[in-house]
Amino acid sequence: MAPPTYGDLGKNARDVFGKGYHFGILKLDVSTKTESGVEFSSGGYSNQDTGVVVGNLETKYKVKEYGLTFSEKWNTDNLLGTDVTIADKLLKGLSVGYSCTFSPQTGSKTGKLKTTYKHENVSATADFDLSLNAGPMVHTSAVVGYQ
Repeated sequence: MAPPTYGDLGKNARDVFGKGYHFGILKLDVSTKTESGVEFSSGGYSNQDTGVVVGNLETKYKVKEYGLTFSEKWNTDNLLGTDVTIADKLLKGLSVGYSCTFSPQTGSKTGKLKTTYKHENVSATADFDLSLNAGPMVHTSAVVGYQ
């Protein structure tokens, strides 16, 4: 079994203090899946102190025979997001995805190429931030395990 990715190390400990224990915030998440395999999830929260209300909608569709996953997101800030991922088709354990966002009001766009490779003794990630304004940025990590 592959070790966890760097971002997942200590996740359970962080979740004890930060997940689901927000005072003054009302939160609702709803998900469903159709017979054809399309997943819908919607959610939102209301901050009782400031009166801020935020909502989002996400759809996800998997094409299993090609290893593809398509995901579309939209939130109340009018930010549109799309993720396309292909997993275990180019190389076993390799996942390559492209994530982009677009704000119709401001015209701002972001794009990120995400790669993850998991093998028996190593998990490695490389994310390429393809920002046109700030220039490209590369984030990498690796976790090595031995038994």
